[in-house]
Amino acid sequence: MATTTDPVPGAGTRTGKGLADTFIPADAERGAGRFPLRTTLMGVVGSVLVLIASFGAAGVLVHDPVLSEGPLSWIRYGHGKVLMTGLLYIGFGLVVWAWVRLGRYVLAGLIGARPVVIAALSWMAPLLVAPPLFTRDVFSYLGQGAQLLHGLDPYAYGPAALDTLPTVVENVHPLWQTTPAPYGPLFLWISQHIVGATGENMIAGVIVTRLVLLVGLAAVLWALPKLVRKLGGNLAVTMWLAVASPMMVIHLVGGPHNDLLMLGFLAVGVLLALERKHALAVALVTVGMLIKPTAAIALPFLVWIWANHLPPERSLFRRFVAAVTPAVGIFGVVFVAGTWASLGSFNLGWFAGLSAPQIIVNWLNFPSGVGEAVHTLVKTIVDVPPGPFIDAARGLGWLALAAIVVRQWWLARHGGANTTIFRMGIALLTVAIFAPPTLPWYLTWGFMILALFRWKRTHLAAVVGISVFLVLVYYPTGEQSLYHWWFIVGVVAASLYAAASLLKPDPLGLVAAWRRPDVHRPELPLSSPTSRSTR
Repeated sequence: MATTTDPVPGAGTRTGKGLADTFIPADAERGAGRFPLRTTLMGVVGSVLVLIASFGAAGVLVHDPVLSEGPLSWIRYGHGKVLMTGLLYIGFGLVVWAWVRLGRYVLAGLIGARPVVIAALSWMAPLLVAPPLFTRDVFSYLGQGAQLLHGLDPYAYGPAALDTLPTVVENVHPLWQTTPAPYGPLFLWISQHIVGATGENMIAGVIVTRLVLLVGLAAVLWALPKLVRKLGGNLAVTMWLAVASPMMVIHLVGGPHNDLLMLGFLAVGVLLALERKHALAVALVTVGMLIKPTAAIALPFLVWIWANHLPPERSLFRRFVAAVTPAVGIFGVVFVAGTWASLGSFNLGWFAGLSAPQIIVNWLNFPSGVGEAVHTLVKTIVDVPPGPFIDAARGLGWLALAAIVVRQWWLARHGGANTTIFRMGIALLTVAIFAPPTLPWYLTWGFMILALFRWKRTHLAAVVGISVFLVLVYYPTGEQSLYHWWFIVGVVAASLYAAASLLKPDPLGLVAAWRRPDVHRPELPLSSPTSRSTR
């Protein structure tokens, strides 16, 4: 039947009105092909395998009410955990394979945006009830929410200082047990109410957190089609890159991470700025900052958009002043009101908390990696501690970061909206790479903005490789694998293969070799109807 095959040229699509059309964009190309059912189901199977394996191999609870004891407890320990870990990686491989196949159909013009979004949502659905994947951050969210719920300042103390809700506290990663919260006050307020509703039921807490963060996904799905139409990108490619990517499916949803909620406010804010609703745009991006401070990087770029929407006969300086004055006022009001409403006081302790993640040191952060590399070379001559080298490299990294971001902002002053938003994406990506620490999901900040524009195929292939790499450099338990060098060699090989597969199916001929007919059976020639396509 036609509905059981992947796309072929020439088939049309049906569009309609309704709730689905709010979040699942209609395809712009009327010649889009049939729904890629087999590819979508491949991803669903992979996602289900990830779900099953996650109960033994992902960020499991210290004391699981279901799996700590009983006939299934074996999957959490020893050979059972090894088996579950292998199964999880197989499932992840199927999700990546499906995503790459979907990308080839998009680049060939065989499918539009709607099948991409449906496929992505179907891959996310099983993960809504999975334990945290490749991270344990959600346990920190709940621990910090518990602090606020019980009157303990999360910006002054870590969750370990809490003398109640022991089940919540014990599941926070040891690194963050005594570390103040680095998140905005509005997100802590959200976490507080989640813990207030779920209590010590950590399974419910994780699931409810995911459901709340899906508000950000809904905002992204609503805003991206409108942004693409204004910026001239390709909607199907944008949805494939920003929504169906393992960075979104595995990290932001499977994680889950509060970056997803921040990105929702950022996407809608940028859209409103393009629609000349500047006051509301600044307000929404400021709300995003109250969830995760990174959103603040976008605010100066929104000022340029506002200034360039003012009458052109006025000088740029006068237009800038006319835009920045109300923008600063709106920011101040929303910032103060949002902080006060969230915390019950104007508590600015979260600015000090922003430095807490800097205790993470690994080479994924570019300056830290340079510092470690220099220390390794020097250590071959004299035994010295790594700290000074890393600190010096990070100091230079901060200077480079400031220079790049300021330059991008300044170059955006004369450009249209396209230039300004593109440079905003570059700035967000720069912050993720140069500001310590660099955690894999941080790169979604810039990727989502840059996905709005046209991409070369080779650049998309590079993003495929980077996306796969950024998932696999952490183990499913949330611990980093960056210094297990043989494992990293395998990760790099898998990432390169995935990247090459976007440009050419089966680039190494592995599938073709597996399917090659037996040379000793001439009754099955290559032209035989029974031979299978490698497409």
